[in-house]
Amino acid sequence: MNEFIVNIDETNAAALLIEESNNRPVVVDFWADWCEPCKVLMPMLEKIANEYQGAFLLAKVNADEQQAITQQFGVQSLPTVMVIQNGQPVDGFAGAQSEVQVREMLSKYLPKPWDALLQVANEAMEREDFSAALPPLRQAWDESGKQYDVTVALVHVLIECKRLDEAETILSEIRMADQDAAYEQLVAQLKIKREAAKSPEVEALEAQMSADPDNLDLRCQLAVQYTSTGHFKEAMDLLIDVLAIDKEHADGATRKALLDTIASLGKGDPLASQYQRKLYSMLY
Repeated sequence: MNEFIVNIDETNAAALLIEESNNRPVVVDFWADWCEPCKVLMPMLEKIANEYQGAFLLAKVNADEQQAITQQFGVQSLPTVMVIQNGQPVDGFAGAQSEVQVREMLSKYLPKPWDALLQVANEAMEREDFSAALPPLRQAWDESGKQYDVTVALVHVLIECKRLDEAETILSEIRMADQDAAYEQLVAQLKIKREAAKSPEVEALEAQMSADPDNLDLRCQLAVQYTSTGHFKEAMDLLIDVLAIDKEHADGATRKALLDTIASLGKGDPLASQYQRKLYSMLY
């Protein structure tokens, strides 16, 4: 036994089954020596309890030895598992269950593995430090299987970080059934940011580059403007194009501009990794 797997008897039942359930979920496993399915279920529950390291208490009740407790909970067959929260049974099952089924039931009452990442991201967002919120939020998004509420938070942060193309890509992948008020709000925010990004400087440089497409200096100037308005992919494409023609353009300043843009995206950013590989393959 350890601090999150306990045996229950009449001396500790009230404290561990009822009082402790006000602090964390208590998963009660009613079992007996003669019960064959119990011998499969109990190790499974112990494994999950050890994984969660105390996020819930696994309380084991020998139904033969603790008949009064068993009767009090209305147990009629073995194995029986109950989830107790705030002193009341809230869920459970009787009979053999697969590990997938057990985990699915428990997941409704237990912290998610990515909750800690969301906490870090939320704290950064409260400080309006959106660039710091992006890496943990992106990781939480991946680990959660692109859960909708995490997707909404990620897109919001991407918009604040002027990562408009990526925000738009993720929004386009949201199922129509999930397109609620939060989705509509993000679409509106993205539209506003895009319109704000169409600065006169950008439009003037785009026009000049259309008239003089071979001017490498113009490409670099436009790349700088794209970076300042959050069009990082377009900026890095321009800089890569320049370096493909002249690796030492502007005495190495163009290469430095590309490296600075990659660095500004943050470690582990997929767009940064993509262009880092492009630069490396070009130079070496």
